Amino acid sequence: MLAVAKSDIGLIRQTNEDSYECINPNLYIVADGMGGHLAGEVASKMAVNVIKNFIYTHIDSELDLESLLKNAISEANKMILEKAQQNKEYLGMGTTVSIVYCTDSQFFWGHVGDSRIYLLRNDELIQITKDHSLVWDLLASGSITKSEANVHPQRNVLTRAVGVNKNLLVDTGVCDLFKNDRLLLCTDGLTNMLNEDSIKKTISSKNIDLTESVDFLVNSAIAAGGSDNITVILSEA
Repeated sequence: MLAVAKSDIGLIRQTNEDSYECINPNLYIVADGMGGHLAGEVASKMAVNVIKNFIYTHIDSELDLESLLKNAISEANKMILEKAQQNKEYLGMGTTVSIVYCTDSQFFWGHVGDSRIYLLRNDELIQITKDHSLVWDLLASGSITKSEANVHPQRNVLTRAVGVNKNLLVDTGVCDLFKNDRLLLCTDGLTNMLNEDSIKKTISSKNIDLTESVDFLVNSAIAAGGSDNITVILSEA
């Protein structure tokens, strides 16, 4: 795998509370923090660092990779909770986390929150993860339409985040990986600004390389309003 990453503060936020790790050819992480007094930035950075270190410390253990990613996120959850208990300014902080770990023939993923992992294969864009948000639950139950979800006033309300509760449910999975597959990891600063058709058109273009695709996505999100931090990792098998 080869991947390119970029993060931008956007036009509205005073700080960038997104964090990421892009380690070719295997490990890719995005995290979108939340909380006042820079606590969101603290939470997302902690999550990325704890997860990265946990994975590389235990990669040669007997754990299967799916369990390894789940345990890494659970460890980040524990560490962020402990940090918040030690410093009252950090109380209530948390973060989304989406991880991909690639082997030669498969990719393993772990996820909490409303950042997303997409797979582009044969010109079809597939959302691998489910958003852990109020709006996603409303959409899944049929209470609202997708177009209503895109503009819903509570679309940023999470139902699950890392560092908020002691008992955390982590979504994980594994998929086959084929030549020319593209994987996109992104925070909601991208998906709240651009629809999936626009994203698909950009990352499926054969006329621009990965770096140009990532730059175009970020710049397009800013041009659309840039109301949140924007982080994008795009990889190709």
